[in-house]
Amino acid sequence: MHELSVVIVGAGLAGLADARTLERRGCHVTVFEARERPGGRVWTLRNGFGRMHGEAGGEFIDQGQEEIRTLAKDLGLRESRVLRSGFSHYRSGNDGRRRMRSSSAGWRQTGCAIKPWIHAYRLNGEQWDGPIASQIGGNSVSDWLDQIDASPDIRITAGLMRGFFVADPEELSLLPYVEQFADGRDPAERAIYRIAGGNDRLIHSAVNELRIPVRIRHIVRRVAQTTKGVRLTVENSSGKADEVEANCVLVTAPAPIAAAIEFAPALPDSQRAAFLALRYGRATKTLLQFNRHSWRASRRPRACATDLDIGAVWDGSEDQKDHRGMLILLAGGKASDATRAILKAGGPRQLLESLKFFGLGRAKLIAAQSICWEDDPWAGGAYAYFDSSFSPAGRRLLRLPWKRVFFAGEHTSSKWQGYMNGAIESGLRAAEEILGTSGLFVSDFK
Repeated sequence: MHELSVVIVGAGLAGLADARTLERRGCHVTVFEARERPGGRVWTLRNGFGRMHGEAGGEFIDQGQEEIRTLAKDLGLRESRVLRSGFSHYRSGNDGRRRMRSSSAGWRQTGCAIKPWIHAYRLNGEQWDGPIASQIGGNSVSDWLDQIDASPDIRITAGLMRGFFVADPEELSLLPYVEQFADGRDPAERAIYRIAGGNDRLIHSAVNELRIPVRIRHIVRRVAQTTKGVRLTVENSSGKADEVEANCVLVTAPAPIAAAIEFAPALPDSQRAAFLALRYGRATKTLLQFNRHSWRASRRPRACATDLDIGAVWDGSEDQKDHRGMLILLAGGKASDATRAILKAGGPRQLLESLKFFGLGRAKLIAAQSICWEDDPWAGGAYAYFDSSFSPAGRRLLRLPWKRVFFAGEHTSSKWQGYMNGAIESGLRAAEEILGTSGLFVSDFK
């Protein structure tokens, strides 16, 4: 029997999970990555921080995310539990004073206020198809807040969720917000993990397992489907275009990047429209290294969402044995714009003015790096979010195969969209789809 050959576009977690599975099942796999490194939006920064490291991209693993935890275990990696006290809120209250507060009150109030929509969502089978989903999704979170004349706590909670959705209330569709609250669990109270030694160990371990090296700085420009398989036009690092043939192809690039590939025959109009309509959240992640971790002695929470321009703040190094410490700031939505303005005006030290509440004490800033994901040409943002103009029925089209072309990536995951686990889950799903139809592809060569 002819060996099934598969080309994978993108060496992020989705592509690597797929490649690893297909190779183990006897397939010939070729992985192309446009960047100079594998990993996609998983990027552990080490240079400039001595023996320490910090996550510039995907960082946290949720206790219920089995796919990534299983992968880590299979690769011989250990996970570390972090931020055991969860996320608090640092925000203004009814008295106008800004202080650290529990996130639970706002979460409970929002859960009660949004119950009618949760009920409708569940009556719809928690699906994104049909008139109920369209009715919910046609509103933004901001629209809903106005419709119910929301209390200050409910409004502030929605604003602070910008660090979770990397979108502001006026940008975010109400449907994913309802979906989040229908889950019933406050995300701030879940057990949180990282990969011990850095999340990039997942990437490097998976890459090292592959029989054929990942081909970096290779850009897939065109995918043509033929009677025998697929023919890809791939531009290498020197700008030369080569032709590569295989039985089928998996595209794991973010939706707008995938839509920029020339497909022949072209994607169905409805599917291409869904790819182009999907938005990616603005997000600036800043890693600040200090000569000491004074905040751990302050008995303050080690993680919080804020209503400040700097976004969310957390201890990024409590699982690293070092007298120095690192704080990580994630500014999503408008906070990303504000953080970038601060950095441009005064550099990383300007951010310290907004961090005094965190218990810095006498800690001195010794190193800093910032990554703005909306400036990354191969990402276009941190991860996908759905706005009120996105047709909910289009969500299934993001993952639907087009003949010999398959799709994966965090944006195609229905349960863990936006998470590293969602990327891995989608890669495993795509592998099963490819293998499930492999008989049709291989029969072409008999």
